[in-house]
Amino acid sequence: MDYYATIFRTISDENRLRIMALFVTLRQALTVCELVDALVLPQYQVSRHVRQLKESGLIKVNKKGVWSYYYLNHEGDFNKQLFDFLEKSLKTDQLEMDKQAINVRLLFRKNGKCVLGSVSQSEIQKHIIY
Repeated sequence: MDYYATIFRTISDENRLRIMALFVTLRQALTVCELVDALVLPQYQVSRHVRQLKESGLIKVNKKGVWSYYYLNHEGDFNKQLFDFLEKSLKTDQLEMDKQAINVRLLFRKNGKCVLGSVSQSEIQKHIIY
């Protein structure tokens, strides 16, 4: 029971829930700098939230060169069911804006790899259609 309580405590934070929503809707690996740009949150906050998600077992990390790519941990039936539930249930205007912003941010990848740190919000806003 303690495992489940930890998971629910972890995703009870609004920003961690926003991060999880991006992971479950995109189903691809993301870097902290991409999340920072999409969510318009300070890097230290995103790093802390990602660390907590990783420690709770919801996401894993794959390091490639200087970049750490975080992705969903599909081990275990509970995680799979939780991810499916979140994907089907989280339908908000905020999530739609976050998805637009992350999709624009992912356009800056080269050959599927992150190649730059932060992108200015004005650069991202140029590509978002409201």
